[in-house]
Amino acid sequence: MNYDVSVDGKAHRLELARKGDQWECKLDGRAVPVDPVLLRRNMLSLLIDGVSYEVRREQTVSGLRLSIGLARYAVELRDPRSLHSWQTESGSAEGKKKIVAPMPGKVVRVLVKQGAEVQAGQGVVVVEAMKMQNELKSPKQGIVQKVMAVEGATVNAGDVLLIVE
Repeated sequence: MNYDVSVDGKAHRLELARKGDQWECKLDGRAVPVDPVLLRRNMLSLLIDGVSYEVRREQTVSGLRLSIGLARYAVELRDPRSLHSWQTESGSAEGKKKIVAPMPGKVVRVLVKQGAEVQAGQGVVVVEAMKMQNELKSPKQGIVQKVMAVEGATVNAGDVLLIVE
């Protein structure tokens, strides 16, 4: 899996590969030994080159933030394979909106049913990726037209999980 990552405006290339229970990680082409452990939802312990880091993830109004100790970083993560659909699905709140998997993972929970009314920013699906659970939110107020996500199913980046109209 390859990702384009922006940390406080600085661009990086992240390459991740699962090797059994281990992860192989390259950052900007440089191999980085990483041992991740999920402590609880939105909190990860990373052992990098023998040093332990506690990483907290929070979704704010302005976007994703990662905290390591007292340091906070604004982070954007994009899977280049799904960049086209990300660009075409963002924008105005008019018409149908597809909620897509931002990266490969497993559907942990579907929080809404077909026909349900949802508010903009309401959680609709939880996907686990890299031992972290990510709650995907509705991009607009509307009615859930179709639910394609199935709890326990594996999804690829860009897979449509739900449609809100």
